[in-house]
Amino acid sequence: MLGDTIHAIFNDALFIKYGLVGLFFNGMFSSFIPIPTEITTSTLLLGGANPDDVFVVLTVGSIIGGYIAYYLGYNGRLIGKFRKATPKYEQKSVSIMTKYGWSTIIFFSPWIPIIGDIVSIIAGTKKYSIMKYSIAMVTGKIVKSIAIVFFSVQFWHWMFHVLH
Repeated sequence: MLGDTIHAIFNDALFIKYGLVGLFFNGMFSSFIPIPTEITTSTLLLGGANPDDVFVVLTVGSIIGGYIAYYLGYNGRLIGKFRKATPKYEQKSVSIMTKYGWSTIIFFSPWIPIIGDIVSIIAGTKKYSIMKYSIAMVTGKIVKSIAIVFFSVQFWHWMFHVLH
């Protein structure tokens, strides 16, 4: 019964219907729109997807999304409306980045809800060094992808052990 409910919820999610391609776009969009990748990742792994494939697709999609977000910020005309809608989050993000260091925050930004989603855009807006941004962002996205895949696999192993 619980398994059927979980299965029904996960099969209705937009990105899950498209498998690894859906995960790629979920990872890409989640870099500048708050769309969690954890559900798509967990569901694909539950469905039997290879964890290595899921890791690679999630990582590549997330990194591409990080560069798109940086570019959106760098080219200010594209993001003008967005910046008007989120001044509170932008100010908070800039103050956090200044306090703790840009590279540190860019590294940890994938884990920070809402604020983390606009860190890459703000880095582009502030014309933060693309080299420093790349190192911090790529490293952060890889670490987050490893954690999501690892903990998803562990969670499903635990769930199967508990339910059987």
